[in-house]
Amino acid sequence: MASAFSVYNGAPKSSPFTVTALSRWSILTKQLPPVDKIKTLHVYDFDNTLFRTPMPNPSLWTGPTIGLLATQEAFTNGGWWHDNRILAATGDGAEQEEKRAWEGWWNEKVADLVRLSTKQPDALCVLLTGRSEHGFGELIKKMITSKGLEFDMVSLKPRVSPSNQTFQNTMHFKQLFFEALMETYSQATEIKVYEDRPRHTKGFRDFFAEYNRRQIVAPTRGPITADVVQVVDVSTLLDPVVEVAEVQHMINQHNAALCKEPSGKSKLMIKKTVFFTSYMIGAEDIKKLLKLAKIPPNIPNSDLKFHANNILICPRPCPASILDKVGGMGSKMLWEVTGTACLDNSIWAACVRPVPHTAKFHTDNPVPLVVLALRKGARPMDAGKIKVWQPLPAEERFTFETSVDEKVILRIEAEDPTEDEYQSLFANKSNKRKHNADEECAGRSVQYTNRNETRSFHTGRGRGKGGNPNRGHRNAARGGRGGRGRGGHGYRSLDDVDPRGSLGRGRPMGAQPSIGADLQSYY
Repeated sequence: MASAFSVYNGAPKSSPFTVTALSRWSILTKQLPPVDKIKTLHVYDFDNTLFRTPMPNPSLWTGPTIGLLATQEAFTNGGWWHDNRILAATGDGAEQEEKRAWEGWWNEKVADLVRLSTKQPDALCVLLTGRSEHGFGELIKKMITSKGLEFDMVSLKPRVSPSNQTFQNTMHFKQLFFEALMETYSQATEIKVYEDRPRHTKGFRDFFAEYNRRQIVAPTRGPITADVVQVVDVSTLLDPVVEVAEVQHMINQHNAALCKEPSGKSKLMIKKTVFFTSYMIGAEDIKKLLKLAKIPPNIPNSDLKFHANNILICPRPCPASILDKVGGMGSKMLWEVTGTACLDNSIWAACVRPVPHTAKFHTDNPVPLVVLALRKGARPMDAGKIKVWQPLPAEERFTFETSVDEKVILRIEAEDPTEDEYQSLFANKSNKRKHNADEECAGRSVQYTNRNETRSFHTGRGRGKGGNPNRGHRNAARGGRGGRGRGGHGYRSLDDVDPRGSLGRGRPMGAQPSIGADLQSYY
């Protein structure tokens, strides 16, 4: 008998619910158990429920870019969740990970539940994921086989259902599957679904409640006890170098496809947004500098933000003329701490001078300084207002080394042939200067009067006027589906296609702050 809910959900009235028909939803060739042997149905989601799926890294990409990566329509190859190279790049890559069964990438608690389901004789164990059958079937089969997990069914989203229905989205696909599953195993008294996404958890609970209500109105198999288990998010991140390389490959494929067959989509490219350029300070020296901040004990740490990590060159991408003066990206320089100051009991800073004193440098402040700490509401740029410094005793002075670098985050945008390299560093188009970028910092170089103009005190010179414009990409996870972008914020998992909007192997989300996390308050 056809289900009343089948008609409600768009399925043909004549859809047969048999074991043979149900087996067509699975990529496995296993014979399904007889209907009268199954009393409980156990269904497991894959991404971030069973497997710790890498998501777009919010430390690498802007929020809009994370949303774009997850928007299937934005890329000819489907983007992050529809390009199997992204999943295959997990850890050290599929070839190496298969040998060690993707160790460290599984949610072991859920894997143990799968094993218990397999051992339970009256339970049907199902893996259900909205990833596409044609793109991910073989890879996911390889992954679960290497882990030694057994399922009665492994169901990925086909292009159409066995009865030739199309799917509106992942939720629709899974609801149609649940219906076929429950109608086929009509003697099962309960169904348990394991899902990490709160939105899907609620959607499934609503679906089962409606299904049971309809079983009372027009019964086809009778109500079923449904339990949708909310699994804690276990998402992870790819190695950042691998992630940027795979996204670049995805963009290259997208652009190549557009050259062969224009579709109205835009060619894309990775660009970087530069928040500021500075002399960056190492971790050990940051600790030493922070000890110089004499913060009153009545100010709680929750009201403070600690820095001590750079000497500002300019609060924007560095024009070539200034970058040339400081020796290029990666240039090393020694500094000596000479004094400290506090402004309005809100900004604590240390003033420094180059070693030797005649070394060439550039800073956006009246004197070179390091912002040590800020009270809530204070801005680092206001440290430039400090006029009086308290000299440090000779025995308390110390030197430290810096390296010229940028604070950056990456973004994906349409190619713009009218945009030069310097203009591409600005996400906000209104900030782009259409004239010579070297004018940006003109007149702001504050230098000691006895400094010389040689470069003998800079080492390891990197990008100057003619260097690599892609530098920084090496320092560049599952994000939101669609333009909204779940990555790192509200979203936890998976593989939806409905339009909505080094961290190291196996490191969880949130293990490293975003590149731009503290920059809105910085400049």
